[in-house]
Amino acid sequence: MQQKKGVILISIALGLVLTALDNTIVSANVNKIIDDIGGLDKVTWIYTTYALAGASTMLIFGKLSDLFGRKTLYLVAIGIFLLGSALCGTAQTIEQLSIYRVIQGIGSGGIFPISFSLIYTLYTDPKESGKLSGIFGALFGLSSIAGPQIGTWISETLSWRWCFYINMPIGIVSFVVLLLTLRESRAETKPKIDVLGAMLLVIATVCFMLALEMGGKDDVWTSWKIIALFGVSVFAIISFFFVERRAKEPILPLQLFKNRMVTGTSIVVFCQGAIMFGAMTYLPLYTNYVLGESRLNLLLTPLMLSMISGSVLMGFILTRFKIRTVMFINMSIGIVVSCLLMNLSPDVPFWQFIGIVILLGLGVLGPLNSLSQNAVVYSVDERFIGVSSSLVGFYRSMGGVMGASIMAVIVNSQMATSIKTAIMRFNLNPNSDPAYHPPDTETVLRYKERFEPDLVSYFTHVMDHAITQGFVLFLCLSVIGAIAALMVGSMKIKKRTKGTPQTTNAPLEL
Repeated sequence: MQQKKGVILISIALGLVLTALDNTIVSANVNKIIDDIGGLDKVTWIYTTYALAGASTMLIFGKLSDLFGRKTLYLVAIGIFLLGSALCGTAQTIEQLSIYRVIQGIGSGGIFPISFSLIYTLYTDPKESGKLSGIFGALFGLSSIAGPQIGTWISETLSWRWCFYINMPIGIVSFVVLLLTLRESRAETKPKIDVLGAMLLVIATVCFMLALEMGGKDDVWTSWKIIALFGVSVFAIISFFFVERRAKEPILPLQLFKNRMVTGTSIVVFCQGAIMFGAMTYLPLYTNYVLGESRLNLLLTPLMLSMISGSVLMGFILTRFKIRTVMFINMSIGIVVSCLLMNLSPDVPFWQFIGIVILLGLGVLGPLNSLSQNAVVYSVDERFIGVSSSLVGFYRSMGGVMGASIMAVIVNSQMATSIKTAIMRFNLNPNSDPAYHPPDTETVLRYKERFEPDLVSYFTHVMDHAITQGFVLFLCLSVIGAIAALMVGSMKIKKRTKGTPQTTNAPLEL
């Protein structure tokens, strides 16, 4: 039996590796893709469509796995992902590739949460499942680090199309192994699917994320497109809650939010996601443009390794402490890190900067990856394992998009005023010729050798001030997260008793 469990874990791990590698491999090949099929002006859709599809279907897959079984929905998800991968490899235009990435994204929306649901279903002892979830989180992080290296090798030796084709053998092995080794009993009654709720959830999520993605970039925040997207999202959310209250099998059972652990953890991971995405976006910019270090691997490797270490460590010790205590400590460390980041300057030693980054990964971002999944899953009835596990990923993704967008608003607004000041201080051309633009922050810092040192120094301090002001958002999120952590109650993660009703429709068997 243990041998079978080991084989099943390997197949689940392969599925996680697929979703972790995908975006980073594509990033390493994006120039090759543009050279081959064009579409520079639409290249961001390669990432946006994937993220939108994954976030909008995550909760749906979680609920359906509760109704129809983890194995069945995992196989469906990985099958969709492989179909999308095969189609991506045949794309002839950037529009085709973006559409095929939607299919891939739908599959990824099921693979990640159901993988962890399978762990919690197979391993009922929280000590075992906690260790495994921490290790799987580390595997996900390591795959993300390896992605650029693998992607670069593929682009240099094969073709960019193989960054998608490489998914096929890995995914097929995962699919076949799980199909043959894991049995699942059939439900006695046919569940009713909440189709309307699922549609409203997709509309609300996609419109909300699109508005955040486009706002301040493609369109101003007050444009009719952005307002319309937010309006449709709000209407869909309100309608969704009314539908879920009446649905026999709601996609998102609202009674889950009566559970203090679920509500509090959702807020905490929302804050964590916002901090994580904001850090991933702006710490590299600070490293390059303010500290003058172009080798970003010197930043990203310590950050990712510290997150992995934090996740693994938490997986081994999470049963020893109250969840409230650990979450509060994590968010309190977040407050300290935020204050340190807000007080950065161009003169800070690089080793000190990396020390702050490691503290962020080890003390805040990493531990919450494994802790949050376990906290929610072990606080709900077994029939809600799938949807509750998906809920964590959903709120982390939504927080990430919102955090990066708000951070962009703060930073961009700070830098926008700097150009006007620079025009006056350095007697720059005030743009009397429509074909001429005065140098902006990015241009000056990217091509330092072309500009006078005083102008470079000015824009370096502008970038420093803008990003450190943006880190105020991290402080606010950490405070909100710390308060939310106190809401979750004094529960410790414990093994479910045999008296707990087994209400899943499709239990797993070895």
